[in-house]
Amino acid sequence: MRKACAALRIDRSLYTYKSKRGDQAALKHRIKEICETRVRFGYRRVHVMLQWEGWTVNQKRIRRLYNEMDLQLRNKTPKRRVKAKLRDDRCEATHTNQVWAMDFVHDQLVTGRKLRILTIVDTFSRYSPATDPRFSYKGEDVVRTLEEVCREVGYPQTIRVDNGSEFISRDMDLWAYSNDVILDFSRPGKPTDNAFIERFNGSFRSECLNAHWFMSLDDARQKLDAWRRDYNTVRPHSAIGNNPPISLLNCSEGATAL
Repeated sequence: MRKACAALRIDRSLYTYKSKRGDQAALKHRIKEICETRVRFGYRRVHVMLQWEGWTVNQKRIRRLYNEMDLQLRNKTPKRRVKAKLRDDRCEATHTNQVWAMDFVHDQLVTGRKLRILTIVDTFSRYSPATDPRFSYKGEDVVRTLEEVCREVGYPQTIRVDNGSEFISRDMDLWAYSNDVILDFSRPGKPTDNAFIERFNGSFRSECLNAHWFMSLDDARQKLDAWRRDYNTVRPHSAIGNNPPISLLNCSEGATAL
């Protein structure tokens, strides 16, 4: 040992040193529990959840333990073949119910029967007022869902949508005209014009649709609604300071009342 340390020019005390830091078993166990129930969470969101629970630990330690337990996610980097940018006449939302984004997501039951899910998100607060599954959707079905949602949270000023047949239908146009809502259509072949709903749908698919089997339409409604409530009230969102969307929605409503 003396000869080896002399050859490497290091002190023997460095070679024989043993760390006095504990194995942090409790912290590792809690990190693993969070990752088992929220399989798409990275170390940053895990750190936020631990802070909420009262753990006094910095983000670097969480990242080190997260990597040691091989919990990191490996996502494929998307190929961007064309440079895309939003239209110049669009402004960033400054309060709730100013701009909504809306789109459809596809999935299926265990029997193979197809589902179409209408997803809606407020671009300011990131609050999702609806994730509504049906076997098929027409313009009148979209209007019916929007009416149910708007009775609870109010009407938006603008809704960003693509050029799908349900959104360009006469029923949808009449509903928007009657309620003074502007339908802001994306340019053909430009999904980045509606990036907020695309980002929401990505989280929705990875955290909910890919994590469940749906036995029936009612079963799908229950599971989707449970995920949406968790997304709105518990799940930290990095774009709004690692807060759940409901906190920003409540603050905005309070400011409006004042």
